[in-house]
Amino acid sequence: MARAAASLPSLALSRGGLDRHSELRTEPGLLDVLLDDPATKVLELVDGRAEVDDLDEGGEDAGEGQVALRYRSPLPADREAFVAYLGHDAPTGGTAYLLSVAEEAPAVVDDPRRRGLRAVGARLGDLDAGVLTTATGLANWHARHRFCPRCGSPTEPAHSGWTRVCPIDESEHYPRTDPAVIMSVIDDQDRLLLARGVGFALQGMSVLAGFVEPGESLASAVAREVHEEVGVTVSDVAYLGDQPWPFPSSLMIGFTARAVTTELTLQESEIAAARWFDRDEFTRALADGSLRISSRISIARRLIEHWYGSEIDVAETTLRS
Repeated sequence: MARAAASLPSLALSRGGLDRHSELRTEPGLLDVLLDDPATKVLELVDGRAEVDDLDEGGEDAGEGQVALRYRSPLPADREAFVAYLGHDAPTGGTAYLLSVAEEAPAVVDDPRRRGLRAVGARLGDLDAGVLTTATGLANWHARHRFCPRCGSPTEPAHSGWTRVCPIDESEHYPRTDPAVIMSVIDDQDRLLLARGVGFALQGMSVLAGFVEPGESLASAVAREVHEEVGVTVSDVAYLGDQPWPFPSSLMIGFTARAVTTELTLQESEIAAARWFDRDEFTRALADGSLRISSRISIARRLIEHWYGSEIDVAETTLRS
């Protein structure tokens, strides 16, 4: 596996100005100290959504203006909620950031000021993007790993929210990240392969992707997934970039690969449709609405633009039906 000459620019969720200060997580009473400090900035998540402010006039309607996370000072209720230390905004000193996961309530969940990472990740500044990406991934992990995989007992948060501990067998459990490969497959005619996954919106298509299996290299995962899903053999797998994708716990690792074969045989349980596009066909399909592609937050969009040769100016859409 090689590294491509040009890497992917502007990966929305790979940014971050937050210093995690992992050495502080095991300090006794760290969360209590930070909750006692009114200067601490708390990001409250409800159903995976945070309060945001639109910084550009008309940004909310256009869906493209810059937004900023709305932080608050610690509240007494935080001591009853799940709270985790996210980091500081400077290598030494600076402001501390905490995650607080609040109970869901209809009035809060339906608040239009609350939006999730998918909706605003590409519109946040570097610091806020890193905070919300980390908070989303950490909250998702805790919500899905409440019980010990060894004995089934309820586990308890520890290390300032960065581990869970079983009080029965004393085992420690750490946040998991599932590596997934995502790849632009390009043939000798410089055509790009796009596919519509089962469950995608009717016009939605994207590049192929899949999880890495135990004992498998990244390049092998690329080749296996492409062959399994569309029956195409690839070579010359090259790394382009990566970004976290905490929905709920993936790391998306982007590649490009050369198609050795071009005949398509679809895996019907996974792929509803697939086809090769040259640039003219791709441009026309976008213009007439017969093709919809991933939003700017995704690495899939950047892989497509890497092949296309420039940023693509189309309205933001979601591929899932």
